Amino acid sequence: MDVVYPPGLSPAALDRALKAFGRVVGPDAVFATEEDRQDYSDKFAIDDAAHQPLGGVAPASAAEVQAIVRVANEHRVPIWPISRGKNLGYGATAPRLSGTVVVDMSRMKKIEVDVENGTALLEPGVGFYDLYDHLQANKIPLWLSVPGNSWGSVIGNALDRGVGYTPYGENTTKLCGMEVVLPDGDIVRTGMGALAGSPTWQLYRYGFGPAWDQMFVQSNFGIVTKAGMWLMPEPEQVRGLDVEVDRIEDLAPLIDAIGALRREGVLQQSPTIGNWLRAANIVSTRQEWTDKKGALSDDVITAIRKKFGLGWWGVSLRLYGRESVTNATFPILEQAMRALKPLSMKPTLWRRGDPIPPTQGGWMGVPMTFPMQNANWYGGRGGHIGFSPILPQSGKLALEQFRRAYARYQEFGMDPQTSFAFGERHLINVNAVLLDKDDPAFMKRVDPFLRALIADAKAHGYGEYRTHLNYMDAVAGTYDFNDHALRRLNEKVKNALDPAGILAPGKSGIWPAAYAKERGK
Repeated sequence: MDVVYPPGLSPAALDRALKAFGRVVGPDAVFATEEDRQDYSDKFAIDDAAHQPLGGVAPASAAEVQAIVRVANEHRVPIWPISRGKNLGYGATAPRLSGTVVVDMSRMKKIEVDVENGTALLEPGVGFYDLYDHLQANKIPLWLSVPGNSWGSVIGNALDRGVGYTPYGENTTKLCGMEVVLPDGDIVRTGMGALAGSPTWQLYRYGFGPAWDQMFVQSNFGIVTKAGMWLMPEPEQVRGLDVEVDRIEDLAPLIDAIGALRREGVLQQSPTIGNWLRAANIVSTRQEWTDKKGALSDDVITAIRKKFGLGWWGVSLRLYGRESVTNATFPILEQAMRALKPLSMKPTLWRRGDPIPPTQGGWMGVPMTFPMQNANWYGGRGGHIGFSPILPQSGKLALEQFRRAYARYQEFGMDPQTSFAFGERHLINVNAVLLDKDDPAFMKRVDPFLRALIADAKAHGYGEYRTHLNYMDAVAGTYDFNDHALRRLNEKVKNALDPAGILAPGKSGIWPAAYAKERGK
């Protein structure tokens, strides 16, 4: 594939920058061959020619990150930081702007755990499996909140507002204190970390004056080289129900029942309601059911559901804590679900000291990767692209949103993997748009399909909370109050902090003045 250079960068300037990077990290930690560029590309891309990096550089410390940023400024080389590059469905290792050098922090893997206070100070290369193994090896009774793809970085997931399934499920809300390299190479610690030697850096989020942690979430204002995370104490007991409901329209009362329990505090977990395909595509492929192109027929959907005993929707609900408390609240949960007349309702029970069943680990802090089997649904070179608008916690509105989206799935000949993830007051309608990269006709439909979904959501006041590289400008454009005042604010901050525009240009639709003409390309 042809090498793509960003505006204003010559091959000679890149060569000088790569040599300078090599003096910082060592020549073995600079990656600039054609094979390296392919390694840092997005394997789930709709267009494999888009978002092509010029190579990568892998620092091993915050000091090396600082030096890399200074080199990038000197040579006007745009850089794109990644933690581990496992943000699959959103761009993975690839940059927004082709011709960017990836700063790969996967070598930065230091872990410090404060057992008594239930916190961890982590570098961005620490994955969920790394932290889990550390806790297990040291017999530390703290749990993670893991996403469906646990290959990724704990900090990287939190910085992109990823979610898990325990009471600590909204991982970005558990960030507490960061160390950040700014676009000029300076380094800052946020919150109580701004006070040298403070023992409360991971305990109190705010410090004195403005609190900056969320400024570095989904932004291109700095490179996070350390961050604190709050971890969940291992509970005495976990009780729950696995619930399946039969019809599409059963989604509405299910959401309303769960939302009421969530707001009341009976249910503190972050549960996710998923449709039948979210389960079926992990244990089967499409060819097992039909050889017909286009959206699956109702008859095929019925056959799949019957085979695996699935409702149209399913949800796993869990109560965590002292045995006396979960035993008292379980009947409340059971009564609320039984009132819905579900297709099935299976109780679960775990007590401290019991082995954690492999199929239950996601609700109990055990990293997992088996949900990534969904990428094989179509049988060719697979993948998925995320579409995830934020909705009110309303069953009526969620059902209307699903019906609009389902009509689009059928219009464009797609199979719907869709779910509704609960926050404290909101829902995230998470759609994994499954790909078949060996079917050119199919792939041509993906981009117009996603743009239709974005436009439909915007028409009802719904915006996405994260998105793939392809759609960062489109999604940022939907946040249009007062002539896109938020985008204008973001770009004022960007240009003040990063006048050369070298750090992650285009991230989250935030373009520095140096690359403003690249918006929308």
